[in-house]
Amino acid sequence: MLEFMKTVLVKVSFDKKLFEKELRKALKVLLPDDVKRLKAWCYEHFSDKYHVVLNLYFSRHQLAL
Repeated sequence: MLEFMKTVLVKVSFDKKLFEKELRKALKVLLPDDVKRLKAWCYEHFSDKYHVVLNLYFSRHQLAL
C-alpha cells in the first residue's frame, strides 16, 4: 500500500489541493511504520514545494497517535 500511495502522490503533486487530499488518505490507511517511511520519502521528494503542507499533516498525524 505504501508504494501505491507514493505513486499517487507523485501523480497529483502538480496540484496542492489534490496532494493534500491524497496525503490525508495515506495517513488514514497506512500502518504506523509505513507512515514513518512515507514521511521520510515525502520530505525527500516534496519538501521544496510542499514543506508547509508536510509539516502540517505529519504533525497533526503525530498528535492523533
